[in-house]
Amino acid sequence: MNAAMAPSTVTPRRRTGLLIGLVVVALIAAVAVWQWFAPPPARFVEYPMLDPGDVPTAIAASPDGGVWFTIDGANAIGRVRDGKLERFVEEKINGEPIGIAAAADGSAWYTDGPAGQVTHILPNGQLSSVALDRPLARIGQLAIAPDGALWFTEASAYSITRLKDGKFERHVIDRLWGAALGVAVAGDGAVWVTLQAANQLLRITPDKSMQTFDIPTRGSSPGDVTVAKDGAVWFLEFRGNKVGRFANGRFEEFPVGAEHAGLTGLAVAGDGAIWFGMLRNGSLGRLKDGRLQAFRLPRKEARPYSVAVDRDGNIWYTDIRGFVGMLPAQQAASD
Repeated sequence: MNAAMAPSTVTPRRRTGLLIGLVVVALIAAVAVWQWFAPPPARFVEYPMLDPGDVPTAIAASPDGGVWFTIDGANAIGRVRDGKLERFVEEKINGEPIGIAAAADGSAWYTDGPAGQVTHILPNGQLSSVALDRPLARIGQLAIAPDGALWFTEASAYSITRLKDGKFERHVIDRLWGAALGVAVAGDGAVWVTLQAANQLLRITPDKSMQTFDIPTRGSSPGDVTVAKDGAVWFLEFRGNKVGRFANGRFEEFPVGAEHAGLTGLAVAGDGAIWFGMLRNGSLGRLKDGRLQAFRLPRKEARPYSVAVDRDGNIWYTDIRGFVGMLPAQQAASD
């Protein structure tokens, strides 16, 4: 038979090569389709500190659109407004300023433990302080109540302290409880506090009665706390690596997938999503409709410490590596 007229054949090796080629083409097509339909990666907007040595800590969003933040170990407080980062100089260095809250008029209050005072900053940067009436001050977080009163945890006095019109009113807790850290005020005026050593939530009602609630996970080390519009109390369990919820006398706990994530900072968005920092994971966490999702920050060395939600739904955070950042609302709400 003439070689030109011989029947065509496909060897096993050639058949294998064709199959591999088809698989590769299919994989490339699948990746292309996934990239086309998959949501884009989160895009953050970040502002480096004006002083390279500044370490931003607590953060609060103001109704006027400004975002205030404290700076550890510096004689300054910062603000981001209209896309511009500002730095307001104080007289003294403030160490561990972990409490800040924004008022309805655009001003902010923040803690100054080493100086034994809480400080008020107006939108124009003017500063004034109220000195505590005790020589030793260990101040934790703070919150502003609907009536304008300032509440803050005061570990050195075993107290959750109320400040209004220049007068202090202390709600002393049992020394065995101790270590009050987070504080939030609900719409009905009730004050909620996390007691780390006791592993409890504490509620102080407007008539000054106090009641505690045991957190189910033992040794969870509760930290930040906030109250949603529906009255549910949300809190972080630092050692328990969980996000907790307390409503209608019942606890729910949501484990965070990343082991020892270092949960810190807590805020509720307008859509009901719970946002928090994952300090050791370099990410922001979101709990929405019972589903957890992490949004990794753009830098590997990022360490998000505190979070806040502004009036437009943008998620703000401080990064102790020297940045204040924002996840735009559209990105934050995406699935």
